[in-house]
Amino acid sequence: METFSKEEIEKKKKLIFESMGKRGQRQILKIGYEKWSPFADPKDPIDIRKDKTKRTSQALLREFLQQTSHEGYSNEFAQGALDMCFGIVNEDEKIRGMFEFSVWYRKLLKKEGHEDNL
Repeated sequence: METFSKEEIEKKKKLIFESMGKRGQRQILKIGYEKWSPFADPKDPIDIRKDKTKRTSQALLREFLQQTSHEGYSNEFAQGALDMCFGIVNEDEKIRGMFEFSVWYRKLLKKEGHEDNL
C-alpha cells in the first residue's frame, strides 16, 4: 500500500475540494474543512449491516413476516416493518423514538386491561 506525506495528502484534499461544486463546498465548510476527510473509509453497504442480534435487516424482516399471519398484513404493513427494520439496524433516532413509544404504549394498554387490542 502506498503512503503519502502530509503535504501530498493536503494537496490532494485541496484539489478535491476545489473540483467540487459550490453547494458541496458549502456543506464541507459547514462541518469544517479541517475536520473533513475525502479519504475516509466507506461505510458498510446496507445489505451487510447487522443489528445487535447479528442479523441483517433482510433476515430480521423475513423472520418477522414469517411469524405474522399473512391475512394480518398488507403491503403498507410490510413497508412500515421494513422502514422500522432499516431504522433500527441503522440506529436512526426517529425510529428509536417510534419504537420506544410503541413498547411504552403496549405496556400501557396491558396495564389498563386492553389486552384484546394488542
